Amino acid sequence: MLIVLPPSETKSFGGDGAALDLASLSFPSLTATRSDIAHDLARMDDEQAMNVLGLSAKLRDEASHNRQLFSSPTQPAILRYTGVLYDALDPASLSREAWQHLSIGSALFGVLMANDHIPHYRLSGSVKLPPAHRTLKSRWGSQITDELASYQEKHSGPVIDLRSGTYQQLGKLPGAITIRVESERPDGTRKVVSHFNKHYKGLVARQLASHADSFDSTPLALPAIADCLGEAGMRVEMPSGKSTELTLVV
Repeated sequence: MLIVLPPSETKSFGGDGAALDLASLSFPSLTATRSDIAHDLARMDDEQAMNVLGLSAKLRDEASHNRQLFSSPTQPAILRYTGVLYDALDPASLSREAWQHLSIGSALFGVLMANDHIPHYRLSGSVKLPPAHRTLKSRWGSQITDELASYQEKHSGPVIDLRSGTYQQLGKLPGAITIRVESERPDGTRKVVSHFNKHYKGLVARQLASHADSFDSTPLALPAIADCLGEAGMRVEMPSGKSTELTLVV
């Protein structure tokens, strides 16, 4: 099983790892594009970066961190990203075996495994970097999709895609299992959860990563995943037809 998480705008600072080594990251076929994007990001001065990245004056330091992309310390990606989803996931308390089933989609790195060491940076999936000002979707092309498909083929387990729409568009995997979070009103009607969506997906990722090894040879992935989440007290509904989207009702 591979669980693909969204990145976060907020990230932790510091780290005790060596400077960024693109060649050491997982999914090495992405190295060339990672390098191109990273160098384009790092060469912008603060003023240009603030304009391109849409940063306010109080986030000026984020632009400075990008210029130090190749010299600042690193730490595991799963600890670098912070925010609501990662608070619910609480990766520091998970076993290293669980980490092996967690990955993160990224505008800069494409897709990372949890233990890949990366520095602090700022780049969202909707940015067009100079000098070419191409979309990141066009720069990544089919590379992320190809890597996820290759991983799935080699490891014979389901891929759970918890990325938001912007990051799915950088490299969708056809047939990946997705989670729709809906809240139920007292009258029985429902609405899609937006504000707490990340919180619930963090809980989903934690439960599945903690039990991931039991799915690697399971042919009926959707029912098994629904059962696993149900064991954690989550209410999950199966899709109709050929859909691979589970519904989490909260």
